[in-house]
Amino acid sequence: MTSVLLFAGSVRRGAFSRRLAAAAGLAVARYGGKPTMIDLADYEAPLYNADIEDSDGIPQGVLDFRRLVATHDALCLATPEYNGGMTPILLNMFCWASRPSPTDDFGAVFQGKPVALMASSPGRLGGVRVIPRLRDAVCELGMVPVPGFASVGNAAQAFSENGDLSDEQLAQGLNGLVQRLVNRAG
Repeated sequence: MTSVLLFAGSVRRGAFSRRLAAAAGLAVARYGGKPTMIDLADYEAPLYNADIEDSDGIPQGVLDFRRLVATHDALCLATPEYNGGMTPILLNMFCWASRPSPTDDFGAVFQGKPVALMASSPGRLGGVRVIPRLRDAVCELGMVPVPGFASVGNAAQAFSENGDLSDEQLAQGLNGLVQRLVNRAG
């Protein structure tokens, strides 16, 4: 069974990206995968600083996150768009988690890992401007994005009571993305 780690690039309570990641988790299960949804707030990491790394090492929260990444077949990321870019918490986690350690090289935990990219926004564009930047970042870390992406605009009205996307076209797009991810990783 293909295991997929899902998380949002936002730790805000009620974040639309969390809802999108949860909807993707439902799709992972529908396609025979095993979803694991996490909250980056549970994996504490100070703002990356080489002095902190030199004096204290890699924070335990980051080591725990890396273990989760390593033990899953694929990743599914949902993020809001902050001024056209990814969120500081997501960038910070990438910075910390990609650091070399005595047992692995820079970014080793991400190497070859299939990843699905998703964005959400309360606006009509759905965070689409962050996708190219997110794609560049994950490729730089050695991940392999599956073709396409999911972008959910007007996110405040986009989800049904059961957590799925209420718009059929958006739901089909998300399901197709997740199916490609599960197939690629499986």
